[in-house]
Amino acid sequence: MKKGSCLCGGVQYELQGDLRNSVACHCVQCRKTSGHYVSATQVGPEQLTITKDETLSWYQSSPQAQRGFCNQCGSSLFWRHEADNGAVSVMSGTLDGATGITTEKHIFVADKGDYYNIADDVPQREQ
Repeated sequence: MKKGSCLCGGVQYELQGDLRNSVACHCVQCRKTSGHYVSATQVGPEQLTITKDETLSWYQSSPQAQRGFCNQCGSSLFWRHEADNGAVSVMSGTLDGATGITTEKHIFVADKGDYYNIADDVPQREQ
């Protein structure tokens, strides 16, 4: 079991089972919500238990997706897409301690900011 939370602790969660390796998303929406790019693992709905949700809010960021964040400290925590059968992407940086995962790919690199380079050997996808 892995635990995680937002910066202020108003939202806390537990993840059960294996975690997907992290995917780094450079799309405009991820950059706007995080201030840079997002790196997220993903779990099935049965693997995520939100143990504290005092400050959890959901934002409908597109017709198909919602983003979960802390309305107190502003931490970006979750992303869920209606077409993913309830799967939830969990921002890797919100996990406590060692994660046991690595970055498996970069996506939407065509949209990345011009102020940084992707300097690793991880596969990249334009979209």
